[in-house]
Amino acid sequence: MSNKQLHYRLLAEKVIKAFERRNFEAFYCETADEALKKALELIPAGSSVAWGGSMTIRDMGLTKAIHEGDFKAIDRDLGKSPEEIFELHRQGLLSDFYLTSANAITEDGQLLNIDKTGNRVASICFGPKNVIVIASMNKVVRDENAAMGRIKTTAAPTNSMRFNIKTPCRITGSCADCISVESMCANVVRTRLSSPPKRIKVILVGEDLGY
Repeated sequence: MSNKQLHYRLLAEKVIKAFERRNFEAFYCETADEALKKALELIPAGSSVAWGGSMTIRDMGLTKAIHEGDFKAIDRDLGKSPEEIFELHRQGLLSDFYLTSANAITEDGQLLNIDKTGNRVASICFGPKNVIVIASMNKVVRDENAAMGRIKTTAAPTNSMRFNIKTPCRITGSCADCISVESMCANVVRTRLSSPPKRIKVILVGEDLGY
């Protein structure tokens, strides 16, 4: 085991205990393949499953597995127009399971997320019966200030480049606290508790995934 893997494992033990104190259900998987198996174990056959724009769940093959398994997939990527995509977002709010990642996680067990349209953070807060958050350990930071720093210097600029959105951070790589209509940061949500208990399930992964 490498020093990095050992560090991730030890840190994950601390973060999982913090999550459990805050009524989340939390797990640690060494690899993306293990995390994929764990996520599928948590979702009963026949469940309706929706997701947001997370690259983590796509890169690890989870969305593909949902389409190929005994599940009802609500896939916003299949929308053929802005109107269809919007309607799929709305349907996702009534899903049995919502899959997402996190922009940052604090060592004391809190989730920090930004969202442009609000569909992802809305689903984390309310709507789907269950939420599964899959996040690599490189997204774990010391505290809320560090989480916002990660969002502004890594998550938002990288996603702006991914979607080719015309924001200052796409051009300079650094947040300018913009208020343009293109801003990725219209909604900023800190999830400090899972309510009801265990509705939100967090799978921490010992491989670097997503942004």
